[in-house]
Amino acid sequence: MGNRLTKIYTRTGDDGTTGLGDGNRIAKDHPRVEAYGTVDEANSAIGMVLAVPGLPEAIRACLTEVQHDLFDLGGELCIPGHVAIQPAFVTRLEETLDTFNAELPALKDFILPGGGPAAAACHLARTICRRAERRVWSLAHQEEINPEGLRYLNRLSDLLFVIARVLARHENGTEVIWKRGKQVAPDAGAAQN
Repeated sequence: MGNRLTKIYTRTGDDGTTGLGDGNRIAKDHPRVEAYGTVDEANSAIGMVLAVPGLPEAIRACLTEVQHDLFDLGGELCIPGHVAIQPAFVTRLEETLDTFNAELPALKDFILPGGGPAAAACHLARTICRRAERRVWSLAHQEEINPEGLRYLNRLSDLLFVIARVLARHENGTEVIWKRGKQVAPDAGAAQN
């Protein structure tokens, strides 16, 4: 078994630094910390999707595996030079994405994030995943990193988009289509206040 956390606070970060997996200390706002911290945030957002009752089992299994992958990616980013994400991880995401997407109608319009609690949470996870990808690219401009992690995040955000579409249909029966330029009538109740 690895390290056991018996004491949660250490006070070592009170000076604005944090420890990497290799024992080195860097600033808490370093691009490396931003990268693995945002990957962790994406993982937590996926946990919010998984917390919604009634998810289809195929989606639950897929997202649980993704959470393990993201934990591996965070570890990879926390230990300079460590490689955990392999090309097979990206291939698996692509195959899963194709499977879920095959059941959906062709997308002819933009959709709004929403469609039900799980679908909305999945859209939020997707946008956080895109931010994680941007943060890892920021790190990649400064230091050498495993390019498979970037490919993984790119495919994952696409997969989360497709899963959100599946969940919107599962929860709500449809998706919310963006209607460009359509005027929305103000709430009559609000006008009377």
